[in-house]
Amino acid sequence: MPHPTEPHLVRRDLHDGWRLRAAAGSVPEPIADALVPAAVPGCVHTDLLAAGLIPDPYLDDHEALLAWIGQVDWTYETSFDWRPDGHERHDLVFDGLDTVATVRLNGRVVRESANQHRSYRVDVRDGLVEGENTLEVAFRSPVRYANAQSLALGARPRPYPMPYEAIRKSACNFGWDWGIATYTSGIWRPVRLESWSVARLAEVRVVAMPDGDGGTVEVDLTIQRASDADASATDATAISAFVSVAVNGPGLGDGPLPATTGEIEGDRARVTLTLPKVERWWPVGHGEQPRYVVDVRLHGDAPDPLDATHRVVGFRTVRWDTEPDAAGTPFTLVVNDRPIFVKGVNWIPDDALPVRVDRARYERRLRQAVAANLNLIRVWGGGLYESDDFYDLCDELGLLTWQDFLFACAAYPEEEPLRSEIEAEAREQIVRLASHPSLVLLNGNNENLWGYEDWGWKAALDGATWGAWYYDELFPSLVAELAPQVPYTPGSPFSPAGPDGEARHPNDEAHGSMHLWEQWNRLDWTTYRDHRPRFVAEFGWQGPPAWSTLTRAISDDPLTPESPGMIVHQKAMEGNAKLTGGLVPHLRVPRDMETWHWAMQLNQADAVRFALEHFRASAPHTMGAVVWQLNDCWPVTSWAAIDGDERLKPLWHALRIAFAPRVVSVQPRDGGLGAVLGNDTDAPWSGDLVVRRLGFDGATLAEQSVPFHVPAHGTATVPIDGGVAQPRDASAELLSADAGTERGLWFFAEPRDSMLEPARLAVDALPIDGGTEVRVRAANLVRDLALLVDKLDPGASTEDGLVTLLPGETASFVVTHRRAIEPGAFADPRVLRTMNELVAR
Repeated sequence: MPHPTEPHLVRRDLHDGWRLRAAAGSVPEPIADALVPAAVPGCVHTDLLAAGLIPDPYLDDHEALLAWIGQVDWTYETSFDWRPDGHERHDLVFDGLDTVATVRLNGRVVRESANQHRSYRVDVRDGLVEGENTLEVAFRSPVRYANAQSLALGARPRPYPMPYEAIRKSACNFGWDWGIATYTSGIWRPVRLESWSVARLAEVRVVAMPDGDGGTVEVDLTIQRASDADASATDATAISAFVSVAVNGPGLGDGPLPATTGEIEGDRARVTLTLPKVERWWPVGHGEQPRYVVDVRLHGDAPDPLDATHRVVGFRTVRWDTEPDAAGTPFTLVVNDRPIFVKGVNWIPDDALPVRVDRARYERRLRQAVAANLNLIRVWGGGLYESDDFYDLCDELGLLTWQDFLFACAAYPEEEPLRSEIEAEAREQIVRLASHPSLVLLNGNNENLWGYEDWGWKAALDGATWGAWYYDELFPSLVAELAPQVPYTPGSPFSPAGPDGEARHPNDEAHGSMHLWEQWNRLDWTTYRDHRPRFVAEFGWQGPPAWSTLTRAISDDPLTPESPGMIVHQKAMEGNAKLTGGLVPHLRVPRDMETWHWAMQLNQADAVRFALEHFRASAPHTMGAVVWQLNDCWPVTSWAAIDGDERLKPLWHALRIAFAPRVVSVQPRDGGLGAVLGNDTDAPWSGDLVVRRLGFDGATLAEQSVPFHVPAHGTATVPIDGGVAQPRDASAELLSADAGTERGLWFFAEPRDSMLEPARLAVDALPIDGGTEVRVRAANLVRDLALLVDKLDPGASTEDGLVTLLPGETASFVVTHRRAIEPGAFADPRVLRTMNELVAR
């Protein structure tokens, strides 16, 4: 055999020259006969869009217009040149196929796939020919396949018509109560040809653990041999293979990098490297995020390594405290032995065409999360295992990640072919994700345990499988085998079993994690205060997207809350009725569209802020709240804080305020009122708390001053004197509790029942580098002042918002924008919004 020109593994991307065609199904002209240039990675929708053959599916009612795409079989094809190079093996590697595909090389079937959530490697050394090679990937209609599998496996309960539980594909790709149904197909992640000899690294698992001032790095790896011979110690000796491990990072000095080598026994090796001093990785807000690069190399006889990879790790410990206490069972995240109050959000795919989400877009979204004072992202089980870029950025930014296995709101069959596919998928994803320091939880599913108990599934299933084996047996055993350092829970919500092993209701607020959806669905948001959960993993309130996002996506004329396009872009069952029902206890329903839009955005923000202040003030009994949801995947009325065009909604400002490092809120306590101070910093917080009862005109009616001390990462409650807390006229008075620069407010009456007057504001706009500083002075009490600057420039934004001003106070807003904006435009009442104008008298 000729020697390879390069002894190490060689990767060649196969991303060029692809073409796409409709293979079967009802296809409109001129697409039926078209051979469309295709981008790989990519999907059918983005290729048809790029070719100008379909309209934007996110506009108006184009979702229905383009539903046919999911009913069609599509074929991708390309060709590439190949010449023998002396390597023993040539593997065709797909990092992701969406979803049901047949791969042909030079006309021969080399792979069948039916799982979007895993990769595929195919030995094609016998299928390659010298010169031109043709590669074809034929996708079956995901809609028709899912329906056929539902018949074969048996129908299962779910909240939506399409049987997404019967196919290993992102559930929300079939539509959700915030999401468009796109039914994508395509080569959605990279594809390449890997050529190698002797052996390669088939699996590498790296665990970094602190130990006192130092730490250890443990590497477990599996090799694959080019010969495919049975692995044995004799084989390992014959190829003279060994592995080397080196670590580079902060505090390791300027000398040689810590390194060691290990022998391969059979097809496996374990190497442990001890480091005398390392710096610990912390969640954002609790410390720095030092990271270390672990280089792993597989060596043979040649000078160059046969294969190499690396992992970027951080040294930290993590556990969830679920030790029963007098109040039930906590669910408290502990990192480096420090309890962490979780300030979280749920994450959905950031685009309903996920191939459009690149590293830069991930970074924009995650930096917006950090700017909102968040510290945890829960990757929801109806979406995707995100790309490596997502988790790497979370590591870098200190954003903790909670990763659901991809099961959501449905009973899932445990039979083949799903059973084996799910095991392969889980193995791959656990290994891929487990070395990330940001990963603090792997979770079996979203709401399936709850659904089995409360949603009528038991009768509907009539003894059929529903997924329990995955959550209770398969996943915990795989995590124990592959990533024992990563905590696991079987579902969200989830209540740990009692001391004698007795099962509890999964959504029991006294035990474990809880989802709170009765408020949005049926109750006033003030009833959040009726609950004292140990941890809230989901809750939220709806609101429309930014005005410029809404008007870009919907061309209704006139645009009204119930106009056709608005209804298409409102996916929640009875969504608009719930918006109105949630508003009227607090504010009147506006008559004009723009004021309706503002009122619903503001009510969303106020609902979530109200809940977060209550949950945070309940610490350490409650030790976290994960808001539904951070982001949107298209322009839609939804629970998101950042809309589908990447614009901040008022909810984002509410998150930033409620999750600030130091906060003051006024809460009911012991039959009266108390000021609760939350200090989520490393330093104690001391001073004098000044509580004033004020008239809406700013006059002080009663006052008290009390010294306070809040330990680092702690909470303290200061009782408010009854004489201060008791109003003479509830409709025209408020409490202001000030601790230095932090302020908490309490209003004795709902806004609609108050004497709040129209806002009297003076506005100054000063040019600054990159935008404008807008200063707003209030002549009277002004509640929830915000600037809807996207109305002036769709690219404008501000991170300042929802400011309440007492008479005579001034607020400053830094507005970034590229387009020139006249200074006077910031005073436009369409832009300068407050709660005041929503309290019509």
